[in-house]
Amino acid sequence: MVSGANDKNTPAIVSLAAGGVAGGVEGFISYPLEFAKTRVQLRQETGVPTPRNPFTVVAQVYRKEGVRALYKGCGPLVLGSVGKDGVRFLFFDQIKEAFADPETGTLSPVRNLLAGMTAGVAASVTAVTPSERIKTALIDDARHDKRFRSAWHATTTIYKEFGFLGLYHGFAGTTLKQASATAFRMGTYNVLKDFEKKRDVKQNTAVNFANGSVAGVVTTLTTQPFDVMKTRSQSAKGMTTAESVKSILLDYGVRGFWKGTTMRLGRTVFSGGILFTSYEAAVKVIMPLYEGSGNFMY
Repeated sequence: MVSGANDKNTPAIVSLAAGGVAGGVEGFISYPLEFAKTRVQLRQETGVPTPRNPFTVVAQVYRKEGVRALYKGCGPLVLGSVGKDGVRFLFFDQIKEAFADPETGTLSPVRNLLAGMTAGVAASVTAVTPSERIKTALIDDARHDKRFRSAWHATTTIYKEFGFLGLYHGFAGTTLKQASATAFRMGTYNVLKDFEKKRDVKQNTAVNFANGSVAGVVTTLTTQPFDVMKTRSQSAKGMTTAESVKSILLDYGVRGFWKGTTMRLGRTVFSGGILFTSYEAAVKVIMPLYEGSGNFMY
């Protein structure tokens, strides 16, 4: 279970705070790889080859546009990650208690997936879709039009042009991605932790990072089509999920749904390790503060 350094049930406020901290740390550290992946998934010019190595894209952008360009759209993603992972860990930690075996306190693989899927939908609705929409629009706009001066300017411009729902372009793809990604990421991580718990494997930073990295690999390979659909839907001009599917098929065929897999895989291996390691570390810090407060927030 994702229950922090110890195996006690993690209070809701601790799950929310630790998840938010972990999401912010992971989002900022791994952002250049997210930037590279998003660039590749957006529509490419005819005849221009697409790099497969994320570090090649990062190097090219750095040489041509400078280091600041690599963090274009980082603010919305980090803020969204704080909200997304706070909500995701909060919902997962609460849901898993309802699904857990009363005797062992563990979840079956299927229940792990269901708990993660529910948490993913909640995160998509409350935080992920709007923040991803702004992040993707900023990255896309920086390639050509350069209309957006900042994340706030992008938000207000999109709102004026498309209304409130414009911030939710790509909602279907984002929700499908979040539901499946959270199910596989949280589910895989918790299955590994439960497996290790039964065999008295000591939990430490290295083990947490390895478990998170494995969860990241599984997540990427199973959810990549939804990620590509989401990215296309959330370009600067925006499009519906159906239009994004059509554009991907026209541009690349069925293989286009796995566009950017190598890049996303490179990111999720690191981000999965960073996310869960940061979460476990944050719980260790926050839990004593919570317990020392007399539980006045609970």
